[in-house]
Amino acid sequence: MPRTDLYRNVHMGQRARMFALAVELGAADLDRAGAATAYAERCLALTSELREHADHEDTFIHPLLRERAPAAADALDAEHLRLDAAFVALDAGARALPGTPADGLPEARHGLYLALNEVIAAYLAHLHAEETVAMPALWEHTAEDELEAVFAAFRASRTAAEGLADLRAMLPALPAPTRAAIVRGAVAATPGEEHRTLAAVTTALAPDQRDHLYTDLGLPEVWALHG
Repeated sequence: MPRTDLYRNVHMGQRARMFALAVELGAADLDRAGAATAYAERCLALTSELREHADHEDTFIHPLLRERAPAAADALDAEHLRLDAAFVALDAGARALPGTPADGLPEARHGLYLALNEVIAAYLAHLHAEETVAMPALWEHTAEDELEAVFAAFRASRTAAEGLADLRAMLPALPAPTRAAIVRGAVAATPGEEHRTLAAVTTALAPDQRDHLYTDLGLPEVWALHG
C-alpha cells in the first residue's frame, strides 16, 4: 500500500498553474486595456502562493524532516536561497509592468516572461528535491501515523474556505482516481453539506473531468448541481 506523500498532489497543482501562466504570458496581448495589470497581479499572486506554501512546509513538515533527516533538510535550505532571489526579481518586474509606456511593453513583457521562467526553473528543482530526497527520507525515518498526523495538523489549520480553495487549486492537475479519492474524503468530512462540498470543489474542473469524477463517485451530475 502506498505511503502518505506530503508533497506530490499539491506540487502537481503548482506545476500546472506555473506552466499555464508562462504559456499565457508569453502569448499575451498587453495592448488590451488592463492586460498588463492583470498579468502583473497574476505573477505577484504566484510568488505570494509559493511563499505561503513554503511557510506551511516550514511549519508542518520540515521540523520533522530536520529532526529525522537533517542532511535532507540542509539540501532544501540551500534551494531557498535561489528561490528567494528569483521571487524578488519576478515581483520587481511585475510591479513595473503596468506603468511601462506602450512602446516599451513588448520588451518589458518578455523580461517578465524570463523572470517567471527563472522562478519556474528554480522551483522545479526545489520540488524535485522535496519529492526525491526529502520524502524518501521521511518514509525511511518516520512511521505512517506520523505522516498522517502532519496532514491532519495542516488541514486543521485551514478554514473551511481555505480548504476548498486548496482542493480547487490541486484537483484539475491530478489523475482521475486520485481526484475521486480526495473528493470522496472531502465530501465524507462534511456531513449534511455533501452537495455543497461537491459543487464547490468541482468548480475548477473541466467538463470532462467533472463528468469523470461523478462517474467515479457513482453520482449523477444533477446531485452536485442542485444539492
